[in-house]
Amino acid sequence: MSYENLCNAVISGDDAKVKEITQKLVDAGSKPLDIINQGLIAGMDIVGPRFKSGEMFVPEVLMAAKAMNEGIEIVKPLLGQECMPSFGKVLIGTVEGDLHDIGKNLVAMMLDSSGFTVDNVGVDITPAQFVEHVKKDNPDIVAMSALLTTTMNKMKDTVEALKEAGIRDKVKVIIGGAPISHKFAEKIGADGYAQDAASATELCKKLLA
Repeated sequence: MSYENLCNAVISGDDAKVKEITQKLVDAGSKPLDIINQGLIAGMDIVGPRFKSGEMFVPEVLMAAKAMNEGIEIVKPLLGQECMPSFGKVLIGTVEGDLHDIGKNLVAMMLDSSGFTVDNVGVDITPAQFVEHVKKDNPDIVAMSALLTTTMNKMKDTVEALKEAGIRDKVKVIIGGAPISHKFAEKIGADGYAQDAASATELCKKLLA
C-alpha cells in the first residue's frame, strides 16, 4: 500500500478503501504526518482543482472529504505531541441579514480538507459579531459570504468595523457569493474574492504564503 493508493482512494471517495490503506500504512510504521500530507490531504489537493474545472461535482467532493476524514480519524490519535498540520486559521460566516449557508459550508469543508483550521460561525453574523470573533479567536483570515444583493453591503460594514476596532491589519479579508465580484472586493477594501470553494482555498493559501 502506498501514499498514491491512499490519495486515489480519497479522490474516489471510497471510505472503506481509505480506512483500509490508512490502517495498513500505520501498521507498516509510516509516520502519521506523512500519511496525512502525502496521502489524505494530497487527495483533496487534486479534488479541489477538478471541482473548479467542472470535472467533479459537489456530491463527489463531499464523498472525497468524508473519505479523507475517515483516514484522519485513524491517524489523529497517533500524532502524540505533533500537531495536525495547518496552513492557518480561517473564520468564516454569512453576513448579517443573510441566512444562506450551503456555499459557505462547502467552502469551509474544502478549507478544512485542505489543511486549514476553520471556525464556521454560521449565518446572519453582524459586523460587531465578526469583530468579537476576530478578537477572541485570532484568525489569519476572515471569509464572508453573501447571496443577496441586499446584504452584500454588510461586507463593507464589517471591513469598516474591523478598521474601527483597530484589528483590520491583523487579518486578511476575503469575500464570496453569487452577487460578489473582484470589483466589489476592491471597492470595499477586501484582500480578495473567490467565486467557488476551490478558488477560496487557493486564495487563502496564496494570502498566507
